[in-house]
Amino acid sequence: MEITFERFEPAQAQELVEFLSGDTWPFHGTAAVDPAQARQWIEEGRYDDEDHRSFWIRRGGERAGLVRLTDLRDPTPLFDLRIRSRHRGRGLGTAAVAWLTAYVFDGFPAVRRIEAATRQDNAAMRRALLRNGYVKEAHHRDAWPTPDGGVRDAVGYAILRRDWLAGTTTVPDWDDEPAAGAG
Repeated sequence: MEITFERFEPAQAQELVEFLSGDTWPFHGTAAVDPAQARQWIEEGRYDDEDHRSFWIRRGGERAGLVRLTDLRDPTPLFDLRIRSRHRGRGLGTAAVAWLTAYVFDGFPAVRRIEAATRQDNAAMRRALLRNGYVKEAHHRDAWPTPDGGVRDAVGYAILRRDWLAGTTTVPDWDDEPAAGAG
């Protein structure tokens, strides 16, 4: 089934409110979005302004998800990805990460790298990132609050423009710590 991406238009604000509040998002800071909160986010420009762009993910003509790009004026933008629960586990995340990576690197020449953060237990997102050449660069212990009042570790990934162009990955030098007792 064909997957397409359609730019969010401000005239679709009510549809976005319904999308955000009509499902649960277990790996986001707010798992259940209240419609009033969604409206506020839209009014604040989080989905469409100079620094943000959002795209509906369409599968079979249905809005199956949303990609939101942030910090587009920065050389290191980030993204948020939401897939409706009934469409999860079908490869949409991997396809969306591939699409957004090409979109950003092709359309924003000043971007050097794209970053992503997720909870450690979000295995599907982590696999989607790895399949698209993103490299784990950070592990933050007890950094992601959960809706039940707990915390989880957060992990950070990124892809470098040069790696994307070459089809390679460059892993961080994890052995660069100075000795604890050294002067």
